[in-house]
Amino acid sequence: MIETLLFPFQFAFMNNAFMMMAIIAVPTSLLSCFLVLKGWSLMGDAISHAVLPGIVIAFILGIPLLIGAFVAGMICALSTGFLAGNSRVKQDTVMGVVFSGMFGFGLVLYTQITTDMHLDHILFGNMLGVSVQDLLTAGGIAAVVAVIILAKRREFMLHTFDPVQAQAVGLQVGWLHYGLLAMISLTIVATLSAVGIILAIGLLIAPGAIAFLITKRFAYMLPIAVGVTVFAGLTGVYASFFLDSAPAPTVILVLTIIFIAAFIRANLKMRQAA
Repeated sequence: MIETLLFPFQFAFMNNAFMMMAIIAVPTSLLSCFLVLKGWSLMGDAISHAVLPGIVIAFILGIPLLIGAFVAGMICALSTGFLAGNSRVKQDTVMGVVFSGMFGFGLVLYTQITTDMHLDHILFGNMLGVSVQDLLTAGGIAAVVAVIILAKRREFMLHTFDPVQAQAVGLQVGWLHYGLLAMISLTIVATLSAVGIILAIGLLIAPGAIAFLITKRFAYMLPIAVGVTVFAGLTGVYASFFLDSAPAPTVILVLTIIFIAAFIRANLKMRQAA
């Protein structure tokens, strides 16, 4: 029985998958709290889809794919902010137009090149195929994002809840705004090899939503989100081995189950209080 339970840990690719999941769980869950509270969930979705043309163009130019993905993500974020600020169209509508347009552009570009890079690995990731280089890249990005968020969490919190007050007390609101967008792009780049473009949005929304349902205090949201994501990530990767399923969708499924449980718990508490 014990040998069966420990069987997945005998494979190097499974150990790499566990490490990758533990690494990307930290920045995605921390950012998720701010995205959920700020109402930027669609922004994460937009950037995650918009990196596709950057990846393809980087491949054509022969430069690292991660650079192309980051540049495309920032172009999406900046163009969305510009269009939303200079038109009567609401931001969520602008985001839908921008990310679908860039994603479509990326698909058209992809069909015009010859490569052994499978589109499924870009869209859904390949957690069981991550390399040591992928782990180092993700670890570096995760460390930078986590340090910045934890060091500036009070400034980001004030900017999230009341940007007018943040500007009134002398905070550099512009730097906070675009810094948050840059970290979202970097984090999506870090998750590409593991969960791909499409599933990255799940890691950027679900942890913050779950933490929001569990606690009303922002100071508790951050550790709860990280703990939930690490648990769901490791559980999902572990379960995928025995279910013979892809790790990334299994992780998202576990997060969804936890969200439903948290939602039911929150509603029961509200009814009891009433």
